[in-house]
Amino acid sequence: MEKQLLFVTYPNEGMDEGLSYAVDLARTMNEGITVLLVKKDKLMKKFEDMMSSVAFAEENETDAARQLLSGAGLETETSTAENLRTIREKCREVGVHVNIHTASMDTVSAVKDFLKNTSGIDMILLSPSVTGEGNLSGSQLKRLVRTASRPIVTMSHQAVVPA
Repeated sequence: MEKQLLFVTYPNEGMDEGLSYAVDLARTMNEGITVLLVKKDKLMKKFEDMMSSVAFAEENETDAARQLLSGAGLETETSTAENLRTIREKCREVGVHVNIHTASMDTVSAVKDFLKNTSGIDMILLSPSVTGEGNLSGSQLKRLVRTASRPIVTMSHQAVVPA
């Protein structure tokens, strides 16, 4: 059984953030990479969009509020497919075997469930889209560390220092 790195990300416009690091690490460790795309529950996503549109409406940003409610701000399936193709090509270019899986639940449950049903995962890499912007709280990360029993690497965006 080939050893794998588990790269956890969301299927959004930044889903390949951190991928270059993950692929380089897999190549260096002579391992494959498994990408786990964690999709938010559709009902929860709709609720978040509604709450965001209310905030925009309160600030008299009615166009942004309407766009959120209409779903025009959401990523399309074709752009997700293009991102997946890009991920596969990046891995193929450097000779890293890649598997892609999806899960429709919260991040901690998705990783826990995936690890329960899969062997050969050495390390878990959480992309900046997962660890940033309050998507994964400290308590959720602690719960993941306790249940995963594997090293977990969290990635974040580099802070920009004003000049």
